[in-house]
Amino acid sequence: MRIVVCVKQVGVLGDEVEFSDDGRSIDPEFLDFALNEWDWYATEEALRLREARGGEVVVATVGEERADSALRRCLAMGADRAVRIWHGGLDAQDPISIAHALAQIVEEEGPDLALCGVQASDTLDAATGAALAGLLGWPVVTVVTGLTCDPTSGTVAIRRELEGGLIEVVTASTPAVLTIQTGINEPRYATLRAIKQAEQKPLAVREIDQIEQAGAVIKTMYIPERSEHAEMLGGSPPEVARLIADIVKQRVG
Repeated sequence: MRIVVCVKQVGVLGDEVEFSDDGRSIDPEFLDFALNEWDWYATEEALRLREARGGEVVVATVGEERADSALRRCLAMGADRAVRIWHGGLDAQDPISIAHALAQIVEEEGPDLALCGVQASDTLDAATGAALAGLLGWPVVTVVTGLTCDPTSGTVAIRRELEGGLIEVVTASTPAVLTIQTGINEPRYATLRAIKQAEQKPLAVREIDQIEQAGAVIKTMYIPERSEHAEMLGGSPPEVARLIADIVKQRVG
């Protein structure tokens, strides 16, 4: 079976923060970069499926050249191939644009499964996996904490996490998109030898079609002023929701 794992190199905040000149992002000079934690678990799960069933694991990311280090880490873990996708006009902060870019590669690869992390630690959108499935027209199961794949029947049995500690068990037909939760496994650490070997593995760079319109655009980023004022809201959940909506309308206009 073939599995595509969609990963992201995330920015990690340091002690000091400054924004870019346009005010829409954090200056990269004030960030460290690493493989997203949720994607680490997704990569491990793909490798375990390959070891049990055979096949190929392809990791894909959307980003500039510095994102290669995240792909190299996945290759050092044991992934077979890596693809970095980029277009100069792509908004890398928008999960819908990212999903459009990934969909082009996933369609070309034709995998049995596409695995994503539940969310990215820098933006916490948790939207890319679901958007990818929508663009592909595939089933999607989110917050997966366990899975068993049966290639002969073309199905995958899935355990997923719900609120309040509940677990749901579902079956999905393949191909499908699954978003993987941390704790589903114990990810392996790459050996020094594997890290060195990963540096020699080919890493494909693909120029994808222009994404015409982003799903969301960040207009500005800023550090809010500190305030001593706090308001406690009481009532039933619908009443609290209405109060919050009123406060947002007042503040945002």
